[in-house]
This record gives sequence, C-alpha cells and structure tokens, in this order.
Amino acid sequence: MDEDAGGGDVQLSELQLSLMRVLWARGEASTAEVAEALRGERDLAHTTIATLLTRLEKRGLLASRREGRALLYTPLVSESEVQRSMVGSLLDSLFAGRASALVSHLLDARGVDAKELAELQALLKQRKGDAR
Repeated sequence: MDEDAGGGDVQLSELQLSLMRVLWARGEASTAEVAEALRGERDLAHTTIATLLTRLEKRGLLASRREGRALLYTPLVSESEVQRSMVGSLLDSLFAGRASALVSHLLDARGVDAKELAELQALLKQRKGDAR
C-alpha cells in the first residue's frame, strides 16, 4: 500500500490521526504542544510523539521548522484529503467501490436519527441535481 502523500493514498493509524488533528486545529505546534494537547486522551511519552511526528514528516505529511530549541510542525495535507483517501480505500477494499453499499452498511450499523437522515436526504437531493 502506497502511503506517500504525493501518491494521494494516505492511510493513518488512530494514533497518527490524533496527532494530525492537533496540528490541523492549531496550524502549527511543537512536540511539547502536541503532547500537552493529547494529555488526558493519550498518555504518551514526549519521545514517542517526537518519533511519530518525524515519521509523518518523512512521509511528506508534515513540514518542520526550528524555532530556538523547538521543532514546529505544520501539516502539508488537509483533513479532508486524508478523509477522502482513507474512505476511498475503505470503499474499495470492503465495499467493492460501491458507495451505496457503504451507506447501506452505515445506516444498518449505526443509529441514524431523524435529523441526520434529513441531512443525508438533502445531500442526495443536491447530488442528484448536480448530476443533471
């Protein structure tokens, strides 16, 4: 599986996503700031976070710059790009590329309230109009 950002196929673990969410929310953060933001949610050593950030940078998902003694990390891919890539891979591997099968599964597996169902209907109506 190609995990390069440039290749468009970005797959991240739950832990990597947690780090990226901090960076997406802040725009830029140091290792210490990421560790602080995750405290309570995840109890990770500073060195673990530093290693994960370095690996994400090597994959082309982050950029870093030195400010004093700290490295500041900035995301190079957007949250929507990662979502598109990961959902696309899920769709291809588990649902044979069929969006209807994925949506059917989500409706069956998760409780969908009336408000969310109305949102889905509005999205489908909009897409149907766009397809014309």
